[in-house]
Amino acid sequence: MAGRDERGVRALVDAYGRTYAEEAGIGLEDTPQPLYRLLVPARLLSARIKASIAVASARARHGAGPRDPRRTAEADRQEHVDAFGRGGHRRHDERTATRLGAGAELLTERRGGDLRGLRKAADGDVDEPRRPPQEFPGVGPAGAGVFLREVRRVRPEAAPRLDAKALRGARRPKPPQDPDRLLCLAGRTGPAVLAAAPVRAAIDGHVAENPPHRADSP
Repeated sequence: MAGRDERGVRALVDAYGRTYAEEAGIGLEDTPQPLYRLLVPARLLSARIKASIAVASARARHGAGPRDPRRTAEADRQEHVDAFGRGGHRRHDERTATRLGAGAELLTERRGGDLRGLRKAADGDVDEPRRPPQEFPGVGPAGAGVFLREVRRVRPEAAPRLDAKALRGARRPKPPQDPDRLLCLAGRTGPAVLAAAPVRAAIDGHVAENPPHRADSP
């Protein structure tokens, strides 16, 4: 049983163990600018667009536009719209651009452009870790979950190691549901990556039922 569980976790991580931050070209560090950059794909992943388009749009926007909240708030909205278009996000892109600017302004005014205090803003309520990110326009529960799961790589105290959504996603490839057991089976795979993998598997529905074949898979 242990061997089968380990193979299941390994296959899950092999197929889906890449974070959205990595795909968006964001090198996470525990400093204000990279944390803000992670909030942008979190906002896009809250929209009703494909995850691949959300990530591509975030990457395009960061490649051509400002990377900190103050400059983002000051930038022309059309600059954001154009960047989103290059990433494939053309549905409601103007609304997304407006929310991006409003969120950047709010973050600058309320937190000095620094997201490192978000966990403290939850008042230590471990049952409601997603509430603080949702104070920014356009960030819904899904995007807040992405942000907190991935920010654990540099801020482990930000959220539970494996939240309920990660464990629900993990049910499909059938690894164990106990967080400690999953982490043990994952070996050197970090909690942020392990949490991202089952969520992405669940999002990819049909693929989660039949993970892509890998030549080196057991």
